[in-house]
Amino acid sequence: MILVSACLAGENVRYNGTNSLNTKIRQLVEAGQATMVCPELLGGFSTPREPAEIIDGTGEDVLDGKASVIERSGRDVTELYIKGAYFTLEQANILQAKLVVLKEFSPSCGSRSIYNGTFDGVTRTGNGVTAALLARSGFQVISEEEFVKIHN
Repeated sequence: MILVSACLAGENVRYNGTNSLNTKIRQLVEAGQATMVCPELLGGFSTPREPAEIIDGTGEDVLDGKASVIERSGRDVTELYIKGAYFTLEQANILQAKLVVLKEFSPSCGSRSIYNGTFDGVTRTGNGVTAALLARSGFQVISEEEFVKIHN
């Protein structure tokens, strides 16, 4: 079983109420070979929601208490991101996921790159909170970009 970001399967759960549909991922969900998850919704957010970025670190740093996830307005939403990450980990364990495909650049799901914390659209190397927790827990976590390379 593959665990995938719900937005990649076409669900309108991104912060701005849109999706990032990947047709192949949607087909896997429809065929029962993948299950959708949205860590941010599991953490207690709704759609749409204010954009958030990791400040002064990566998802690893957030888990270690060294960085925060902050909304554009300045509200600290770190605990909601951590909560969503742990709920996602629970789902991955229940499913015994062999692979996790998450949306790149997200403060939850970025597996290789995230936004740099300045809300200026610039990315940097690093992972989101959920991606970091899943990787720490032994799951293979890749981005939709890596998934496309593997499955084309």
